[in-house]
Amino acid sequence: MPAVAESASAGSARIRVVAGIVRDAQGRVLLAQRPPGKDMAGFWEFPGGKVEPGETAEAALARELHEELGIRARIGRRRIAVPFDRIVLDVHEVSAYEGTLHPRENQRIAWIEPQRIERAWLPAADWPVVTSLRLPERYLITPVPATGGVPDFLVRLESALADGIRLVQLRLPGWPRAESAALARPVRDLCRAHGAHVLLNADFELAGVLGLDGVHLPFHAARTLRRRPMAGNKWVGVSCHNAGELAHAAAIGADFATLSPVRPTSTHAQAVPLGWACAALLLAEASLPVYALGGLDRTDLCTSHEHGFQGIAAIRALWP
Repeated sequence: MPAVAESASAGSARIRVVAGIVRDAQGRVLLAQRPPGKDMAGFWEFPGGKVEPGETAEAALARELHEELGIRARIGRRRIAVPFDRIVLDVHEVSAYEGTLHPRENQRIAWIEPQRIERAWLPAADWPVVTSLRLPERYLITPVPATGGVPDFLVRLESALADGIRLVQLRLPGWPRAESAALARPVRDLCRAHGAHVLLNADFELAGVLGLDGVHLPFHAARTLRRRPMAGNKWVGVSCHNAGELAHAAAIGADFATLSPVRPTSTHAQAVPLGWACAALLLAEASLPVYALGGLDRTDLCTSHEHGFQGIAAIRALWP
């Protein structure tokens, strides 16, 4: 199992640990409890273990799942990599498995819905994994409604929600608070009717007053904070553009970030695009889920997953 407490000695390289997301037919995920006598005994975690020299992450995870649970697993995409202390927890989806799943190392196992997992049950490195499981793979950032265009805006938003959007950032730069509140209320109600979450850009105080699901902070606002500005049952996202900003987002307790621009975009034509390879390298030290943003469309979703992103964030590509 991935023991976070089993870290390398000071000054040595990080230990690479793999873990798997194993699901049942009801969409629940498998957790295993560390048995008595081991470090962090009693904590629950995603099953897996250390990568041996010369092993790939996929081969190591398949081996560990067979040793621990008696299954032959097909390893899918990487969901998230979490640097923590002296380890990197490299988490992959298990796309399928053969055999009868049963604990083989004196550990308890349980199937549980991601929404019901509590932070206190897990080692710290495992919590961003739960956050990733709770977040959707598409994140809609709304365009600014044209003058007199609010009715059309709401029609288009409802169409996006009907298309499966479940996370929305309401972005209204320069709008007075009263006007922002007047639009945020029907947006909130539409999102709730579709089981979606809505975050207000920048203004966390207004988001709290209106009972929205959280806030998305531009980095110039996040940089002034030393802790998350909303309670733990709300979402806090941060717009980031480099490794330092991603690190700060994690340090203040943000739940997720966006990283941009991955590709050239007309809205920020002066910004140098990161490209997929560079963007993926920046994720190496990001201990929270990250959406790729900038010049992307729906066809980039699989590419974002291949490079370790939660998915894509977009305005025009996700707006009907």
